[in-house]
Amino acid sequence: MKKNFGIKDLAKMLGISVSTVSRALRDAYDVNPETRKRVLELSEKLNFKLNKNASALASGNTKNIGVVIPFITNYYFSTVISGIQEEAYNQGYNIILYVTNDDVNREKKLLENIATSSVDGLLISISSNSDTTEHFNQIIKAGLPIVFFDRIPKDIEASKVLQSDFDGAYQATTYLIENGYNKIAHIAGPQDLRFTQERLRGYRQALAEAKLPYQNEYVIFSDFGQSHGFQDTEVLLSLPEPPNAIFAINDRKAVGAIQALHKNKIGVGVDFGVIGFTNDPISTVIEPNLTTIEEPAFEIGCRSCELLIRHIKNKNFEPREILLPCKLIERKSVKKQP
Repeated sequence: MKKNFGIKDLAKMLGISVSTVSRALRDAYDVNPETRKRVLELSEKLNFKLNKNASALASGNTKNIGVVIPFITNYYFSTVISGIQEEAYNQGYNIILYVTNDDVNREKKLLENIATSSVDGLLISISSNSDTTEHFNQIIKAGLPIVFFDRIPKDIEASKVLQSDFDGAYQATTYLIENGYNKIAHIAGPQDLRFTQERLRGYRQALAEAKLPYQNEYVIFSDFGQSHGFQDTEVLLSLPEPPNAIFAINDRKAVGAIQALHKNKIGVGVDFGVIGFTNDPISTVIEPNLTTIEEPAFEIGCRSCELLIRHIKNKNFEPREILLPCKLIERKSVKKQP
């Protein structure tokens, strides 16, 4: 009859403690790499499978990660979730999704409930009107590991993973300048979000280096939707001296801008340049196709999850910030310099 091996059998064969075998199988941070290798090789040879439910009860770990996001239908966040899911699966974790619908009150209520539920840690992208960090600090004080991604709160001591919003915005604005546009507007996001401020800072830096004036009336703060981009552009076109190019905080707003320009019979990519930020699939559907800054959404998901699992496995792991580069995607909404 085939013998069913247990952790005690593996420990006895290897001459090490049961707790060491258990930690090695759970990939705990405090196990010698050589010991971990011996444990895994023997468990594979004996076709030993760890009882994950029993292991979770014994270790106090649920192998569940909570993911808090503002939207689920948004292309960027769906791509981030794919990255989180891939890394979580590879490391033996499950994800539980919580959607705030970009509402801070719902965000607070969700976190109150999550704090007492079965998750080992949280990945969070905050709502756009999140005006306090108290509900986050309470969870951190309770000892639950947190990693923020993309939308992060100000003045909080926690790990963060995000794209380089400053560099992406600087690259976008510089590209417009290099292609002959000298009156560049910026349709921004909600003013208090960190990435809104960083993209505004990159936009201003590019203007300053090109010795182009920064004009307050050329910057409009609003929400992220296509309709907001349309409305913002209508306001810009009504100015006594309207711009000849727009850098939009995301592709949805850029598409709204192109629609407003079409309505006003302005030649996009000829007389007027438009550049977005995300590389949403909609950027290849709109005519002309949208020049944009591609965000590393899938990688942000993977790196965020990887970082959170390191915090889960090592409670003394120091918070860190990971900044990932963006990439310019050239299409037809910006005329190319001869």
